[in-house]
Amino acid sequence: MNNEFEDVRITELAGLSAERLDALPFGVIEFTPDAIVTAYNATESRNAGLSPQRVLGKHFFEEVAPCMNNFMVAQRFDDVDELDEIIPYVLTLRMRPTPVRLRLMKAQSCATRFVLIERSTAN
Repeated sequence: MNNEFEDVRITELAGLSAERLDALPFGVIEFTPDAIVTAYNATESRNAGLSPQRVLGKHFFEEVAPCMNNFMVAQRFDDVDELDEIIPYVLTLRMRPTPVRLRLMKAQSCATRFVLIERSTAN
């Protein structure tokens, strides 16, 4: 599997164990079509300061990341059957504004959806 943010495929992500997701160098949030979080990797847990126990089973856009519950992120998952887009974004919830790149992923062949989060390493 490719560990690059731009190159990983949704079918690869969907088949990974929690340990393999944890090893990825970018944040990974997997959720059901009704936005219930089913996977939250160690990279995102460290970067966001939220434990998987606080996130798993919660509604992603209402309880975990309400700053993404808008037309730029949440609505895109509802608008199309297939989605694989990288967008610049600024996270603001419970932190100082943090520029990131989001990768929004949804496929008809996959039962779950993904938001990948790449934070800049340059400060």
